[in-house]
Amino acid sequence: MKTLTTYFPDLTNRQLGQFEQLGELYGYWNARINVISRKDISNLYLHHVLHSLAIAKYTHFTDNTAIMDVGTGGGFPGIPLAIYFPGVRFVLLDSIGKKIKVVSEVSKALELTNVEEVHGRVEAEKRKFHFIVSRAVMPLPDLMKVTRENMAREQFNSLPNGLICLKGGDLTAELRPFKRIVEEVPLNHYFKEPFFQTKKLIYLPMG
Repeated sequence: MKTLTTYFPDLTNRQLGQFEQLGELYGYWNARINVISRKDISNLYLHHVLHSLAIAKYTHFTDNTAIMDVGTGGGFPGIPLAIYFPGVRFVLLDSIGKKIKVVSEVSKALELTNVEEVHGRVEAEKRKFHFIVSRAVMPLPDLMKVTRENMAREQFNSLPNGLICLKGGDLTAELRPFKRIVEEVPLNHYFKEPFFQTKKLIYLPMG
């Protein structure tokens, strides 16, 4: 938590309370339904919560923006972003039912009224969104293909509608088809911890 408040000093008391609850909630649910590696649960705030909030360092979403988190797993990056942007509407989608159960229970415990959990495949989701977010779910060309029809035309954020992905490693081949328009941001621009040395944020405008 201390790392979180260092990078996000303006959190409200409600947000601080919600972020504090995450440790206990994920500890409880992860012991029952494995959504985070058992070895990694002690790094929840650094490897999962702060990592998710890199998107909030990169851009600010206007209230009523609609965002879909594809392959949300245990709720990352969707749940930390929903806490940080209470006026933004989030759909957290995953094809694995037990993961969505965890997301649903965590969301309910935090009283997140801006989150909808969906158990299903992204190809079956027909609604429109201003942004699609994901964390290492699939290669960018594949993600673009399956979410192209979900991209809303209306624009009201400073950043044009598009995909925002959190990834790691060498992305040269994956980004090559989009090299003229894609933006690749090393996360060590935002966070000094060694974990972020190889992590990147990828933005692909699709509006």
